[in-house]
Parts: sequence; structure tokens; C-alpha cells
Amino acid sequence: MKTLTLEVPDSLTLDPKEAAMLLATRLYERGDLSLGQAAELAGYSKRTFMELLGNYGVALFDLTEEELLKDVENAARRNS
Repeated sequence: MKTLTLEVPDSLTLDPKEAAMLLATRLYERGDLSLGQAAELAGYSKRTFMELLGNYGVALFDLTEEELLKDVENAARRNS
């Protein structure tokens, strides 16, 4: 893994853990990192990272409305 060093203004109240989480969530959202890679970057387990995504406005599943409706239809057929 690469090491990245950032200089941030003293006025910014951002600790390294929060900075790592912000970077990981954005890279996950863009599709640059898998869920596991993003969780590792943020320093969390996959499960914890998944639970925290909502706090950063990032959806765990990125489905279109059409894809979601198709999944619901398939699930309804299986349960019939």
C-alpha cells in the first residue's frame, strides 16, 4: 500500500481517521475501490464500513430504479 501525506490547515478539525474515512467513502462511491479495499483504507471491518456509509451519504447498493423493481419482481416470484 502507498503512503499519502497531506498538509491541511490548522483551522480544519479533521483527524487522520476521519480523513481516511472520507477518502475511502469517496473512492468507493466512484467505483475506484471495492467495499473491502475501502474498508481496509478506512481502518474498519467490512461490516462496520458498510454501517458507516450512510453517515457519509453513500449508498451501499447503487441500483437504478429499473434494477430495483426487477429485483423486487424476482423476489416476489420466488416467494409465490
